[in-house]
Amino acid sequence: MHEAKESIRLESLTKKFGKLTAVESLTFSVAPGEVLGFLGPNGAGKTTTMRMLLGLIKPTTGLATISGFDVSKRNPKMLAKIGYLPGSMAAYKNLTGHEFLTFIGKIRRKDCTKQFTALAQRLELDLHKHIHDLSKGNQQKIGVVAAFMHEPEVLILDEPTSGLDPLMQRQFEEILGEAMKRGAATLLSSHVMSEVENLSDRVAIIDKGNLLLLSSVADLKMKALRRIELDFPQAVNPEKFKILAGVTQVDSFENRIVLEVTGSVTDVLKLAVEHGVTAVKSEEPSLDEIFVGLIDGGKK
Repeated sequence: MHEAKESIRLESLTKKFGKLTAVESLTFSVAPGEVLGFLGPNGAGKTTTMRMLLGLIKPTTGLATISGFDVSKRNPKMLAKIGYLPGSMAAYKNLTGHEFLTFIGKIRRKDCTKQFTALAQRLELDLHKHIHDLSKGNQQKIGVVAAFMHEPEVLILDEPTSGLDPLMQRQFEEILGEAMKRGAATLLSSHVMSEVENLSDRVAIIDKGNLLLLSSVADLKMKALRRIELDFPQAVNPEKFKILAGVTQVDSFENRIVLEVTGSVTDVLKLAVEHGVTAVKSEEPSLDEIFVGLIDGGKK
């Protein structure tokens, strides 16, 4: 084991179940203080990847490390560094929230009473109720508290805000932001694209076990197709825009030109100004649109 620059590292990580390849040659890393959005449709291999990172299943080939520890060896020191929130929260429902979180703390050999009490207050969670009496949203809060309360170096979060109302989602974002400032590396899987877009520094998109894309959110948007509407005081020849770099489609309607552009729009705007543009409307693609486009493109 050595001190790693990346808190989470995957190198050609592959998992096969018989003839089925669930994850194939995944390679990426997550640095301290970074949130990596981990995206893909159902069955893409996200949960299998997370289970390998937790040491619950062993890779067929390849390597994964958490803070320099080989995950396949399931070292107790490595496990102590991880905060995990599964996509389907399971807890001992005959216990109260306080009893359950105290039990989890004992497993980790750390008294987290002060931390989990403070987190519960922020999430408006009553720790004196039995878990079986809690709503789905409040059971989810139990999972959030359990993942964060020992101030882990690595967070592996699967649908963390499922069942939380908007106010509690905001509280979760603040709690995650504090963990980032502390240096925690986070692998965040979510179907809520706006959440991934707001919280992630980069995104990794997988489908059928393969990595389709690894990019910062900003770069991903820059490279994606965007729609621009330009209004002019009089009709402008659309052919002048068709020859510009990055322009993939041009339509004209009287004094309006509508373009589809990838990459920088500097040349488009410069030409529009030269022709006296009076109004500009730009529609940036959402992460949701980019995600769907990538997945649909991979199926063709």
